[in-house]
Amino acid sequence: MLGGVAAEIDTAVLLAAGRGTRLGALTEHTPKPMLDIAGAPLISHIVDVLAGAGLKRFIVVTGYLSEQIERWAKTYEHENPWISFATVRQPELNGTGGAMLAVKPHLAGLKRFVFGWGDILMDRANYRRFIHHARIGEYDLLLAVNRVKDPFKGAAVYVDSHMRVVRIDEKPAEGTARTEWNNAGLFATGQIIFEYLARLEPSARSELEVPAAIAQMIADGRVVNAVDMRGFWSDIGTPKDVEAARAFFKPKRKRRR
Repeated sequence: MLGGVAAEIDTAVLLAAGRGTRLGALTEHTPKPMLDIAGAPLISHIVDVLAGAGLKRFIVVTGYLSEQIERWAKTYEHENPWISFATVRQPELNGTGGAMLAVKPHLAGLKRFVFGWGDILMDRANYRRFIHHARIGEYDLLLAVNRVKDPFKGAAVYVDSHMRVVRIDEKPAEGTARTEWNNAGLFATGQIIFEYLARLEPSARSELEVPAAIAQMIADGRVVNAVDMRGFWSDIGTPKDVEAARAFFKPKRKRRR
């Protein structure tokens, strides 16, 4: 992948198979990506801004209450005919690595594509910024990072002065990370990712985890770069997160003159 000219990217994979157990009753009958955020499903906000950045093809990996996401995808495609959707049910809910392996046949031949968690919301400007860097950069994998006080809930990302990733630790013990950079859940890569996903062994959580594949890429000397995300970011993990996202994405009222 390195050494090439700017690459066109028109495909995104969104991983939307999980339930979101910390949300309790909110996800009892609704998959997390379908939670209403300011009048639209959470996942719709992600697709809207990625489509606005020029992406035209979306592949959504489903699991929990798949039918609801599949119906939404058909409706979105019908209302936006320049966008194409495919939905893939994850055969076994065995982690993000397993979800990506499930969509491998749909990505055959693509030099670059974007993938990310289908339940994370950021300031809209971040998505456009990430896609810009994904198209012009030289890398084996590009990942978005955001600053937090302690990245123990996600993955701690260590970078050098040029934002090259030198280490990534999935869910480190609280208070042990020596970096404020957190894996923001948005990536760009190519077919090389599948070489590393195929080698994964189940983690302590009995899951195949994308960050573990990225860690091995780094160990092998692959170029893994980071792009910093700014402003609002949330993994919508708790009811409080839902309310914060609803407040942030709610259309601002125009002042009367």
